[in-house]
Amino acid sequence: MRLRLPSIRRSTPLRLAGFLLALFACVSLASFGATYLLIRSSLMAGMKDDLQRQMAGFSAAPSASALAALIANQGAVTDPSRMILSYLAPDGQVYGNAALSRGPQGYLQIDLGPGKKGNPRNYFGLAGNFFGGQLILAESREPLEALGATFLDVLFLSLLPTIIIALGGGLYLARRSDAKVARITATLDRLTAGDLSARVAGLPRADDLAAIGDGVNRMAAGQEASTEALRQVSADIAHDLKTPIQRLALMLDRLAGQEGLAEPEAELAGRAREEAERIVATFQSLLQIAQIEGGSPKARFGPVDLAEVARTFAEIYEPSAEDSGQSLELALPEGATEVSGDRGLLGQALANLIENALRHTPPGSRIFVRVRVEAGGVVLEVADTGPGIPEEERGKVLRRLYRLERSRTTPGSGLGLALVAAIAEVHGAELELGDAAPGLVVRLRFPAA
Repeated sequence: MRLRLPSIRRSTPLRLAGFLLALFACVSLASFGATYLLIRSSLMAGMKDDLQRQMAGFSAAPSASALAALIANQGAVTDPSRMILSYLAPDGQVYGNAALSRGPQGYLQIDLGPGKKGNPRNYFGLAGNFFGGQLILAESREPLEALGATFLDVLFLSLLPTIIIALGGGLYLARRSDAKVARITATLDRLTAGDLSARVAGLPRADDLAAIGDGVNRMAAGQEASTEALRQVSADIAHDLKTPIQRLALMLDRLAGQEGLAEPEAELAGRAREEAERIVATFQSLLQIAQIEGGSPKARFGPVDLAEVARTFAEIYEPSAEDSGQSLELALPEGATEVSGDRGLLGQALANLIENALRHTPPGSRIFVRVRVEAGGVVLEVADTGPGIPEEERGKVLRRLYRLERSRTTPGSGLGLALVAAIAEVHGAELELGDAAPGLVVRLRFPAA
């Protein structure tokens, strides 16, 4: 039996690894950027201090001519691509290694002179007025650019490879963990669906997930042993009581058939015989369920045409439906509807479903037997327009001897749907109880033969 149950949701190690990697990358980049800004700020502060010290040194000149001579001498030995020294004297003459002047619209122009290399826009400068002239000291920003280039090299040659390696390692470990979680989840899904033989396998490393898998296996083994013991006890009880109850039924039958028995006693003996026969049928069903759950019918499996089975049993039960004021309708598809199974068991499952529908629906109800082909299999469906089964009771009615409260006054042992569930299980079919709006619909989804 395969009931439709919500799948057990599992965690996603891949998502967790991705989150941790993104967190690592963000923290690393933030730390890297903060370090760069700190060093750049310190370097800028050093450049400012250097310009201020040099400006203070030149301010010690006694006159404009002395300052012009100092700037001229210093500019002669200073590369303008590294530092610019320019003094615009009061008489309009420029001294130093670069000429600074105002453009037509008042903007400052820098002329490094012929044959001298440098980017006039890539300087950080300080200006001061001395002796009626203007002194400008400008230091190249090349150290700042070199710092940026160095940090980019470090980023591409160190940090990014580290992130890529961490990503690869994280994905590898996450995939391993994800595979283990998938195996555990698949086993739990099988156990939830009733397959107590399911076990978690293929977890070689002794980690937390392997320990969880071992715990699941121990739990499943204990549950399987308990269930098997319960089944065996049920089968033993049914087997041991079947023979004496059959003898009792036979004796009651003889008693009811004796001549000269008063009518009240004869009626009581007949009712007792019917009850004994009902008990025998109950024990017979319990034994049959035990045999089916043991898997022995699989040896008799062969191709079975579900459409033919449905047609046969619809013809058998149609007169009974008419006698009780109900209608039995059959819908079959065109084409092959073969499945692998035991024809007798499949017929018994269908008979139980039709009898349940006839027994638990009032006169005037309609009962539908349908067979249809779906992707990957064949569906056998029995539906009715009766009162149906409440959603919270649909899983319970598949238990042995469980009956709805309102059906206690009707004949039956509470084993009809349990037997159908056992037959579905041994055939690998999915059993689903749903709402026919109104009424109940029971579907058996068989895998393709």
